[in-house]
Amino acid sequence: MTSTLDTTAVDGLVAVRRPYIDGRFVEGAGPSVSVDNPATEAEIATVEGCSVDQVEAAILAARRSFDEGPWSGATRAERVATMLRFAEHLDARSEELRTTLIAEAGATAMMLATAQLGLPLRHAHDACDLYLSLPEQEYNPRPVDEVAAAGRVVASVRVFEPIGVVSAITAYNYPLWLNIWKVVPALLAGNSVVLRPSPFTPLTALVLGEAADAAGIPPGVFNVVVEGGFEGSHLMTTHPAVDHVSFTGSTTVGRQIMAQASATVKRVMLELGGKSVQLYLPDAVDRAPTGCAAVFANHAGQACVAPTRMLVPNASKADVIERMRSVIDHLSVGDPLDPTVQVGPLISAAQRERCERLVAAAAAAGGDVAIGGGRPAGLDRGWFFEPTVVDVPDNSNPIAQEEVFGPVLTVIGYDDVDEAVRIANDSIFGLAGYVYGNDVAEATRVGRQIRAGTVSVNGGAGSAYGSSGGHTQSGLDRERGPEGIRAYQQIKHLAIGNL
Repeated sequence: MTSTLDTTAVDGLVAVRRPYIDGRFVEGAGPSVSVDNPATEAEIATVEGCSVDQVEAAILAARRSFDEGPWSGATRAERVATMLRFAEHLDARSEELRTTLIAEAGATAMMLATAQLGLPLRHAHDACDLYLSLPEQEYNPRPVDEVAAAGRVVASVRVFEPIGVVSAITAYNYPLWLNIWKVVPALLAGNSVVLRPSPFTPLTALVLGEAADAAGIPPGVFNVVVEGGFEGSHLMTTHPAVDHVSFTGSTTVGRQIMAQASATVKRVMLELGGKSVQLYLPDAVDRAPTGCAAVFANHAGQACVAPTRMLVPNASKADVIERMRSVIDHLSVGDPLDPTVQVGPLISAAQRERCERLVAAAAAAGGDVAIGGGRPAGLDRGWFFEPTVVDVPDNSNPIAQEEVFGPVLTVIGYDDVDEAVRIANDSIFGLAGYVYGNDVAEATRVGRQIRAGTVSVNGGAGSAYGSSGGHTQSGLDRERGPEGIRAYQQIKHLAIGNL
């Protein structure tokens, strides 16, 4: 069902509208960036954009701050104390962040309680605890005869040090969490950071500049640059003063960033696209009809880990799709200002057109658009798309291979579990996977065969303590968890001997 739109002006947004460079908010010298409400199509803010020269100024400020050492040379305790103040400032701004995430990202009340607001705020605190739990150095295990060779005692130590200047480039779908995933671990590790948020959702990034200022992070250590185009982000991936590029976005752009960073051999962290499966084993197929909500209510399918390929036994496929109708009928689609809405808008007209185009391509290739497939009735404004279910004969259909990034679920049948695993792994992507089975041991056995960076068996977990990352063309390296902090450090082997 659909919910009507509230077209009144949005108050209570994050107020800052300027880039944050070298410890202060500065007047933008580039084209302004219009921020639109995806539920109403109305402009809610105009942000002063950066020129390319200002992006370079931010990079050079980060370089200077790192090399001079007011942050990189601080103790772990000092950095953690500052980052806890950073986190507490964000906690105090939670109502502004809530209003802003609804208005600029289209976040629903359910998503605000979890991945849009609740989890990011907790993550900023938990990452500090996790960082303190990791040793600053580790001794390399060595055999006794090697240690005592030639009468010398030699220590062999791995020391974890900051990398340097980090370019963080984030996507629009979960702006606060993605920014915190990158910024907080990178800063805790002693790096200096330049953050470039999506031009669709810059406001929740600019508030991080205010948090840095309030927390007392030294000038140049953290910078936020905003742009509507791509010249600045290109510079952030090619500039010789940058040591590490951390990017979340599409696989297509990730490939470009790898190429751009290669000339200076930068470290690259990529969290890219996905075409994740939700695989129901025969003994759990009764759970499958409600599985569509894991796509549709998850920010209208705008999640790289969304399980957009459903695998069910062929004998049950028609029944599963039919039973989905009642589930979808009870999903409210509309303005996320309405707390009863579960499916909000897509971020832009272009993203809605992508959904329309891929659904049409699926039908042309033999798929059956069983449910939805167009714009919801009664929602003439806003970039909404109906919760859509496409029944495809096999995994070669284009909608089973391409990431849609919208509320579109593909249903594929299988004859036996081995075939289901082959279908699950028949993809260039390997970001996530989901397996459901009443026999937990069997479901776990199947889950271990799914080629993906995160596989959830009968559930899932998202926190600062468990890492995520892609296999194959879904990315490189890990975010969150211990690995998500170590990714922003480099290892030095320190060998110490007695003369």
